[in-house]
Amino acid sequence: MAAAAALARLEQKPKPRPPSSQDAIRNQVKKELMAEAAASEKGTSVEQKSVLPDVEEGPSILSVSGVYFTCPLTGATVRKDQRDAHVKQAILDHAAKDPVTASVMEIHTFNRDREKVKLGVETIAKYLDNIHLHPTEEKYQRIKLQNKVFQERIHCLEGTHKYFEAVGFEKMTQAVPGQEDATEDFYVLKEEALGKLDELKERKEQLLAGEPVRAQLDRQRCVFKPSSQASRFELPSDFFNLTAEELKREQRLRTDAVEKASMLRTKAMREKEEQRELRKYNYTLLRVRFPDGYILQGTFFAREPVSALYQFVREALQNDWLPFELLGPGGHMLTDESMALNECGLVPSALLTFAWDAEVMADIKASGGERIESVLKPDLLSAVLILS
Repeated sequence: MAAAAALARLEQKPKPRPPSSQDAIRNQVKKELMAEAAASEKGTSVEQKSVLPDVEEGPSILSVSGVYFTCPLTGATVRKDQRDAHVKQAILDHAAKDPVTASVMEIHTFNRDREKVKLGVETIAKYLDNIHLHPTEEKYQRIKLQNKVFQERIHCLEGTHKYFEAVGFEKMTQAVPGQEDATEDFYVLKEEALGKLDELKERKEQLLAGEPVRAQLDRQRCVFKPSSQASRFELPSDFFNLTAEELKREQRLRTDAVEKASMLRTKAMREKEEQRELRKYNYTLLRVRFPDGYILQGTFFAREPVSALYQFVREALQNDWLPFELLGPGGHMLTDESMALNECGLVPSALLTFAWDAEVMADIKASGGERIESVLKPDLLSAVLILS
């Protein structure tokens, strides 16, 4: 009777469920995420290392001290965090030389909303057109500042008042007809400006054609001697699109592998996550190793096309007319020059390999041409650095 009871209990006990395909996927995802978290904790990979902003590092060990920009007005090179203030001051200083040009630059540069700028500029142009088309009618030579259109489209834009004054308007307070003690503010065109309507038309065209003044990214080009450290990178916080606090939070989330493992990630989900990763980088530090071992380094926007990298390399070559190829870290050739650098996986840093076009080199050899010994220009090699 005891044996029969035991047998009955065994038969009633639920049998272990064989692992399903979803279980296998979940386990694989968990393993991958655990590996990612471990790599994140370690902070290094086989090919490269990146320093996060929350890590205190001495400037001597960084691959580059920061991201720099060159002001088109002064020619000065400044750090990224000083860029906007420097450009603004340069525009304000330019007003002493050319107030009209400076005010146009203010309107297009200091106001971020491009649609508002476009609407405001077109409205100002309409005012000036009316004066040019009706030079004898005084009503077009006076612009009421309290006018709703003026307030909504022009007054709200920085630099517009300086523009009116620079092209020949004078701010005046005038009495309102029929209303005792009531006054209104106007911009009234000066007599001398009214006699130079062609010049006023040119100022209008200048305003319509204006563009924001933008500092240009400085490549910080340099050449290093052959080094086994070429694939090691230490980047400052300028290269990341996140604050130090946000990067810490990202790391904490990545270590939470169990929570992530509860979700099954499809290929589409993985690709979406990769795109989010790419947007974390504003800039990338790229190195190109040449056949003789020398290394060319430069800073790029992460979203610049591959063609910008090819142009950067071509400008450093002695024989810049010869075709060449660039190979990515995995050995793949960068053939589509319209692709962005981050789309090619070249962020936040990468080491590439330079190679002359094989067919051209074969033709040179067959014709008895001289072998190309030095690839880079002599002036670059005269200022070569040691990669530490």
